[in-house]
Amino acid sequence: MTPKPTGRLRGDDLVLSRTFRAPIDDVWTSVTSSESTARWFGPWERVPGGDEKKIRVQMIHEEGKPWMDGAIEHCEAPHRFTIRTTDAHGDWHLSMHLTESAGTTTLELIHHRVNRKAMGEVGPGWEYYLDVLVAAREGAPLPKFDAYYPAQKDYFSALA
Repeated sequence: MTPKPTGRLRGDDLVLSRTFRAPIDDVWTSVTSSESTARWFGPWERVPGGDEKKIRVQMIHEEGKPWMDGAIEHCEAPHRFTIRTTDAHGDWHLSMHLTESAGTTTLELIHHRVNRKAMGEVGPGWEYYLDVLVAAREGAPLPKFDAYYPAQKDYFSALA
């Protein structure tokens, strides 16, 4: 079964969201604690001896499990943070915004100034990672990437 894509463009930003029946602080921990991110995206660490905003993030679901460099640009716990990362595919400017209402937390991932030529690859990747987050939080089996790509490629390419 192919998961339904949820991404949309807002200006030049790709926006995807997920909703959790959980308090905002719990979801915040899932997306900011290295121990928690290690279960769905990869662990992160501060760069030793450098600016406290400089980090490295390991991408555990990518071939070779590469590390990428990054910097925390903004952090307003438990509502939003923004990072910039650099890897073999370029620079990434990402934000997560969290809101809570009546015990339900909505997480919005924003890929700022997304490369529209790469939307067919980038969009399915973010859908996959967010669904891995959902599965990791629920203790469910992790989804397989081939259910997202190339199945969602046309959807995201059409957004561009």
